[in-house]
Amino acid sequence: MIKFRTIPDNHPDLARSPLLRGALLTLQYTQEHGSIGLTKTKAFKRAFVHWAVEHFDWPGKNAEEMLRYNKVINEYDFPPLEILHFLLISLRLGRHFKGEFRLTKRGTDLAQAPGRLFAELIPYFVLQVDHASYARFNDRPIGKWDVWLNVINVEADHGTTEASLFNTFYGEPQDWHTAGWREMAAFSSCVLRPLGWSGLLNEFREDGPGTKACHVFKTRLWRSVLSLDTDDILRPMPVQ
Repeated sequence: MIKFRTIPDNHPDLARSPLLRGALLTLQYTQEHGSIGLTKTKAFKRAFVHWAVEHFDWPGKNAEEMLRYNKVINEYDFPPLEILHFLLISLRLGRHFKGEFRLTKRGTDLAQAPGRLFAELIPYFVLQVDHASYARFNDRPIGKWDVWLNVINVEADHGTTEASLFNTFYGEPQDWHTAGWREMAAFSSCVLRPLGWSGLLNEFREDGPGTKACHVFKTRLWRSVLSLDTDDILRPMPVQ
């Protein structure tokens, strides 16, 4: 069983979620400016995309570098914003009206309520979205969220690696330099990345000669909001 606890709006662990931060900024920007302009294909116009790149503080998406190498950035060039746009429309927090993105009453209410917004946004994003649809390849890993979350809850409690988790689930010691790299990519894109974007996992990648290790750790936010069947078998955290 997977249960997301609702935590107070002022809970400090909410700051660990990049997707929540981006959603709050987008809702508050829309509230302040009245709307966000849309292109003919109903994507956010470049002016807001550039603003989002500069303000989201997205892990691995340094605004200075993105703007240095891409003078023009469209919504699809910044995947977190593209997914967030989809989520806000799907959850009816915003709507398209006469070439603009505008807030609904629900969106206006949640723009100043991080805890309640997290409870609406993150479970839907993690558990309901087809994560293969925005991955580099259209591959989907075999498995389901109940198993993935309960196993990761134990394996990553004191830290693990992407390769070790893959081996735990699928019994194959694959990595990015082996023949099974596409299976590894599907697992990373459809399981680990959504948890990282949500702020539930931290990933630290080592890109060195002959190595591409990825270390995975549960965040404090994971411990604050997730209630899982395997919680009762966790080892106590060591006290420093």
